[in-house]
Amino acid sequence: MQYIKEHYTDTLEVKQSKFIAHLVPYADYGSTLKKLQKEHPKARHFVTAYRYLNEYGQIVESSSDDGEPKGTSGKPSLMVLQGKELINTAVITVRYFGGTKLGTGGLVRAYSDAVNLVIQNAKLLPYETLLIKRISCDYTDARMVEYECNNANITIKEKIFESKVTFIIEAPKESMKKVMLKLERIIETK
Repeated sequence: MQYIKEHYTDTLEVKQSKFIAHLVPYADYGSTLKKLQKEHPKARHFVTAYRYLNEYGQIVESSSDDGEPKGTSGKPSLMVLQGKELINTAVITVRYFGGTKLGTGGLVRAYSDAVNLVIQNAKLLPYETLLIKRISCDYTDARMVEYECNNANITIKEKIFESKVTFIIEAPKESMKKVMLKLERIIETK
């Protein structure tokens, strides 16, 4: 499986209709859709598709035709995401109607091509299952923990300041293993 970390966009024109595809991390899907609807008030359709892993490691996926004929836009967009094995990723295609009807086959092709085009230009990263750990240290060692986490590209999701500093960190298995070895003398794990 693969995923993206950034927002990518590309435009496909078919018979004067514009298909502006936006490939975004799933976490940004809702806010990006609202933003695009404000930025493109004259657009006819906002076709969406997404795939993400839920807390049980199951793939959740959905699509919307947003007023296009049933099955001609959302489903083909989702099928492209499936074919590229993209996860935790969403695509929003903004369509401006150009005056010429494309027919069902033309719509399927146009939406599929727009999604393929934006994926082609995106930096796809291999997906790794992320581990979440809760570690604690003395206040005097907190900077060292932050330094090692930053060096290993480990995400610090939360810092809790109590009698000790507790970090909730998230990282792929190998990165987590390396940083835990470096910090084993100064941290407590929970």
